[in-house]
Amino acid sequence: MKYDVLTIGHISLDFNIDYLDNQIVEIGGAVIYSSASAYALGHKVGAVTKIAPKDRERLSALVIPKEDIFVTDSEYSTSIRNKYFTADKERRACTCISQADPFEIKDIPDVDADIYHFAGLIYGDFDGNLIKALSKRGKTAVDVQATLRHQDRNDGGKMYFEDWSEKKQLLPYIDFLKTDAAEAEILTGCSDRKEAAKVLYSWGAKEICITHNTEVLAYDGKNFYTCPIKARNLSGRSGRGDTTFAAYITERLHSDIATSLLWATATVSLKMEKPGALQVDRSAIAEYINEFYEEELNAIR
Repeated sequence: MKYDVLTIGHISLDFNIDYLDNQIVEIGGAVIYSSASAYALGHKVGAVTKIAPKDRERLSALVIPKEDIFVTDSEYSTSIRNKYFTADKERRACTCISQADPFEIKDIPDVDADIYHFAGLIYGDFDGNLIKALSKRGKTAVDVQATLRHQDRNDGGKMYFEDWSEKKQLLPYIDFLKTDAAEAEILTGCSDRKEAAKVLYSWGAKEICITHNTEVLAYDGKNFYTCPIKARNLSGRSGRGDTTFAAYITERLHSDIATSLLWATATVSLKMEKPGALQVDRSAIAEYINEFYEEELNAIR
């Protein structure tokens, strides 16, 4: 079996409460949004997850073919409560209700993959040894959320962010690193996204992708690239960073940075118009680019 990307992450039952206290219960998790994004663009995608046997119905939220889903049992499944304080969902408080068992090398199927994508949710989902091991098999892509976001087990699972103590030891093993603007500042102390990207590159990450609610930035140690997000509404905001990063890294298998960034921002802009994982094909994303990204498309031609 050969995959463009093998996405590794837990499926979460999310309790999302908006700023008006309306609650929606939905199945989420970076592994769902990420695998759907890469699959929509036409890439061969595998997904690795761990879940309690009683919760296996959650697997139906994955949109990739069933034969490309690799599941092992966990004592618990992950579940998160998200309370949003603003209509744009930029501010939220998160509580970990339960966390699935961490991923180990024995959980990774014996397949070939060009990219191993760590799409974790909470600190402890994976460790540095797994990053090192899979870096020997192919390229690695890491979303830093699961290296920074902790749960306080003494305070009802309240989640908080803390700097990644192993960052300087592990960044040299990472080919693609994704943060959002706030996470980049936690890691580097830099509020300026370009300065943060420079620091992360200097510590060993080979290519950095920093998301923001207005644009996405990429840096390869030589040049900065940016592309705006042009979503017409925010109905499907959940999973936007996961969608962006998965689109970007898989497009990078055959395209330059500017082109990959264009496809990634168009993909997430289209995804945000509808809740849930993206379920379109590449032609729909191409149409979105032609309609809303004419200037950016002409710039890379």
